Amino acid sequence: MKEPFARTQRKIAVIGGGTGSFTLLSALKNHTSQLAALVNMADDGGSTGVLRDELGALPPGDVRQCLVALSSSPKVRDLFNYRFEEGSLKGHAFGNLFLTALEKMTGDFREGIELASEVLGVHGVVEPVTLTNVSLVMTNGGQEVHGEFEIANQDFHGLKPEFRLEPAAEPNPQAIRAIETADLVVIAPGNLYGSLAPALIVPGIGDALRRTNALCMYVCNLMTKPGQTAGYEVSDFAAEVERLAGGEFLDVVLFNTEKPSDELIDRYAQAGEKSVGYDVQTLHDAHYVAAGTNLLAGSIWRSGTAADPIAASRTLIRHDSAVVANAIIELYDQVSHARR
Repeated sequence: MKEPFARTQRKIAVIGGGTGSFTLLSALKNHTSQLAALVNMADDGGSTGVLRDELGALPPGDVRQCLVALSSSPKVRDLFNYRFEEGSLKGHAFGNLFLTALEKMTGDFREGIELASEVLGVHGVVEPVTLTNVSLVMTNGGQEVHGEFEIANQDFHGLKPEFRLEPAAEPNPQAIRAIETADLVVIAPGNLYGSLAPALIVPGIGDALRRTNALCMYVCNLMTKPGQTAGYEVSDFAAEVERLAGGEFLDVVLFNTEKPSDELIDRYAQAGEKSVGYDVQTLHDAHYVAAGTNLLAGSIWRSGTAADPIAASRTLIRHDSAVVANAIIELYDQVSHARR
């Protein structure tokens, strides 16, 4: 049983990557100045994949999104998200090129992140979960698939795959320390096997999550992914998060109870995606507190800006980031008060 944590200014660590972390960090930065974004380092698609292949760089894409989310400068945020539409740089986000240049210049990816943080006026810190140049590997029913991008397109056929990182990853000590010293650790919503798995399976991360006195909370996804999480309910997502981390550590699971509009449900159904359901009794019997409320944004949201045409083209059912952040803080205050 975890010991009660101290009544201090909230120190929040957010684990994940991609759009889920971006939206959550964008709202949580309004609640605390002590925010740590812990980012998975297995991305190998798009601009990031090209930079990894051609320059041997560590993956900048998810780091860039977290830096942008925590930035206090709107114009510089747009600059970092600007994506070239033609020429030899077509498809590259400026921020990815900038981070890669800093890594090459300094010889140290973390130092490059620190310099980029100064340029962006970041509130908080961004820490890779590992600084090892890793690739995600999945084993499923005897089949082995290499690379996050390839894994994202696999059908798991109802099985629970095993994951590892190659080469063996060394945990970033600063990421471990952020978990150990946090008041609240939040597992962000996002691609369960593409964004969360590469972070949670890094050696030492799961142990730190079970060891910390922080309140550990998971914000569950809104939609399932065909071939991978089809049929998953809230409890299934939470169980997989803990399996990937090597054991139970969650104190709270926050989930949505509101059904998206028929228009949006129909759009997602065409791709085989469905709204994540939940069973009241199963959640009542869980070892964590299950907290459900309306977390949906009120209308269709087109992510990104004109500066990033790839992001701007995505129409999503999404969390209302401000509502989710408020719910996270309220739950933290309620549960921490009950622990005292």
